[in-house]
Amino acid sequence: MITFPDISWIAILPLLIVTGTAVLTLLADLWMEGPDREALGWIGLVGLLVAAVAAITLWNKHLSTFSNAIIIDRYGLFFTLLFCVASGLTLLMSMNYVELTDIRTGDYYSLILFSTVGMVLMATATDLIVIFLGLEVMSIAVYVLAGICRGEVRSNEAALKYFLLGAFATGFLLFGIALLYGATGSTTLGTIAAHITKGGAQERTLVLAGMALLLVGFGFKVAAVPFHVWTPDVYEGAPTAVTALMAVGVKAAGFAAFARVFMHTLTMMAGDWSGVLWVLAALTMTIGNVTAILQSNIKRMLAYSSIAHAGYLLVGMVAGGEYGGTAVLFYLIAYTLMTLGAFAVVIALGRRGAPNENLDDYAGVGFRYPFLGLAMMIFMLSLAGVPPLVGFIGKFYIFSAAVRSGYVGLAVIGVLNSVISVYYYVGVLVRMYMVEGVLEIPVPSSRPYLFATLLITIAGTILVGLFPGPLFELARQSFLALG
Repeated sequence: MITFPDISWIAILPLLIVTGTAVLTLLADLWMEGPDREALGWIGLVGLLVAAVAAITLWNKHLSTFSNAIIIDRYGLFFTLLFCVASGLTLLMSMNYVELTDIRTGDYYSLILFSTVGMVLMATATDLIVIFLGLEVMSIAVYVLAGICRGEVRSNEAALKYFLLGAFATGFLLFGIALLYGATGSTTLGTIAAHITKGGAQERTLVLAGMALLLVGFGFKVAAVPFHVWTPDVYEGAPTAVTALMAVGVKAAGFAAFARVFMHTLTMMAGDWSGVLWVLAALTMTIGNVTAILQSNIKRMLAYSSIAHAGYLLVGMVAGGEYGGTAVLFYLIAYTLMTLGAFAVVIALGRRGAPNENLDDYAGVGFRYPFLGLAMMIFMLSLAGVPPLVGFIGKFYIFSAAVRSGYVGLAVIGVLNSVISVYYYVGVLVRMYMVEGVLEIPVPSSRPYLFATLLITIAGTILVGLFPGPLFELARQSFLALG
């Protein structure tokens, strides 16, 4: 007689909704032609909205399924909501962006949704094998998205580089999982944590080796130095909307699993890994910001900016504790809003056959297109950490957490790096307002979906900066759910 495992389907409801939406989008593409394909984007947006509503209704529940390999807690639901927002805004800005490219919309939208499935799986998994499965679902979809402009050499090159280096980094992650399994006899995070507290010297050695290899795998996904080398080339070569998704969604998913494994499961070994992360955080911030100064391409500059922000997030992980974990989660909200907005401006300044990604192309844009100039000013100043925008509040929480935990030196390095970053962020604004230019593009209001994306991200960047309390409390409750 066949017996089926007892599965709590309600525990994976948001995951099922996003998966179903991805499949529906793919199937609907078979019957849609021409302008009707715009509806595919709306199918994706509605599906993500329904998944977000489902996550909100589960907020006060604590459920698990698949032998506790997947758990619904506030931590996982927080990231589920963040991924729905990030992917939703990516879909929204893409609905005008695909008009400038030869991207097949059905494949494109469904791949974004499938990558979101992987992200949600990474955030809600409490088993290393399931984390790996989520990472692969997300990564394979993003590999294809990076090279979806098959007629462009740089898009193909970006996909190949990302795939080869990603596969190599995944090998490290799998080897680390194998070592932890050898030391503890389990891949479940709770069991691993229990074994670590009573393991002997031999088991400890295996755990340390496995932990180091996991650090390499997660470091690649969050673009931490020295695992960052793929980032500028892939960000530049991928379609801009895909780059936006990689910059916020992939990074947030990486940190979701990274923080659950290190700040919860391996927290009793923080003395062994916090020093390594201290060095990585300092190097990531410094190399990201200094190298960004040298860039002449806006997407490469934002790539190195993304690396630097990964360094700031690592500062929160080093700080640890309730305040450090809360600061990491809040900073991911801030980073998502301002980075998606910046990439939306990059898309708005492009034309068919002319992406206008060199910084010199931005000359005079501030006066010729006041709305885009104002939007870019808000996002650049927020990324630099200028008050009262959300980027300043996020950095304040991160550095405050470091000081509270006694890492004053690391906080000082972070503040100095923020000062360095002002140079290249303001450099974009100098070109937009103080250099004459002749760039001609369609006005933003003629592209309503892109215009809506800019309005949402501008409002979020300003309002969350002015009133951070509710979202900070949301982040705090979410991180405490790990305990």
